[in-house]
Amino acid sequence: MNDFVLGVDLDGVCADYEEGFRRFVATELNRSPEDLPPITHWGYDEWGLNDDDFIELHSKAVTQHMHRHLPIIEGCTDALWRLSDAGIWIRVITHRLYTNWSHEAVVSDTVAWLDQHKIPYRDLCFLGAKPQIEADLYIDDAPHNIKGLSEAGNEVIVFDQLYNRELPHRRASSWEEVEELVTELAAKKVGIQTQIPGIDAGAERLSRKKSN
Repeated sequence: MNDFVLGVDLDGVCADYEEGFRRFVATELNRSPEDLPPITHWGYDEWGLNDDDFIELHSKAVTQHMHRHLPIIEGCTDALWRLSDAGIWIRVITHRLYTNWSHEAVVSDTVAWLDQHKIPYRDLCFLGAKPQIEADLYIDDAPHNIKGLSEAGNEVIVFDQLYNRELPHRRASSWEEVEELVTELAAKKVGIQTQIPGIDAGAERLSRKKSN
């Protein structure tokens, strides 16, 4: 069987960057998190931040290891484990090397976060130009990434967020829906197997095995 490669974005798909950044900004600017509304279009002007403000606050958040402590989006880990067990090649693709002089913190905190949440993956790519990374299917939330991937002829699942509702592409509002769509598309392209008999599903199976 040929490998079916799933390109998985992190922020806004696996990790809840918006909530983590909301907490940081609220603390930094001495505001209540409730004063920072859900983002309905790309950017943070709804929080009163221009591009320079965002870069300054994001850079500071990175040096304070925000990436290591981001909340995980519900259902992500177990869905990715089931897909991996079915033969899907998980390729994590993220554009976190966004600002200079913070790459060591970004890379180490990203790997620590993936390990902490037991995310299965075979490749980890730090790259902004995502069409340059080969995958059979991508899951992303950022409108510019989705547009670029689609225009390059790639299949993309939009992970539903308020700021990407105008996009007409195939959409998933939960990791359960992501799993269903990926399974369907992979089955059509290469054929995949369901959960391997005798092996527990999910991220906790190794720790369960050790405790027996």
